[in-house]
Amino acid sequence: MILKIINSILILIALFMGLKQGFAMFSGKTEMMEMFSKWGFSRTGLAVNGVITMIAAIMLIFPKTFVWGNFIMAAGILLIICFHLIDKDLKGVMIELPFLLLNLIIIYLQHPFKDGFLL
Repeated sequence: MILKIINSILILIALFMGLKQGFAMFSGKTEMMEMFSKWGFSRTGLAVNGVITMIAAIMLIFPKTFVWGNFIMAAGILLIICFHLIDKDLKGVMIELPFLLLNLIIIYLQHPFKDGFLL
């Protein structure tokens, strides 16, 4: 019961962060454009990445798409971590690691309502 509540909170955090960062990428916020343009992303590429991130975040809500949503979000975060490693930017890597771990933890805990809404 307690784990379901904790995991529900973690899922909501991941959902919020995915939608927030995805929208920042989609809308081409200056910080996102600066970071991704140095890795060769165009404005369109960044927008596509943002849409994929937002879709993956929404997939977290539904038990049938939960694992795929987490997988897509984790893959996107891992991509960013790899780019930071190529740049030898350990600070950037350390900023992204908690978000990667968040996705891995909620996959491990599984969707709190996979067996229905009954506790």
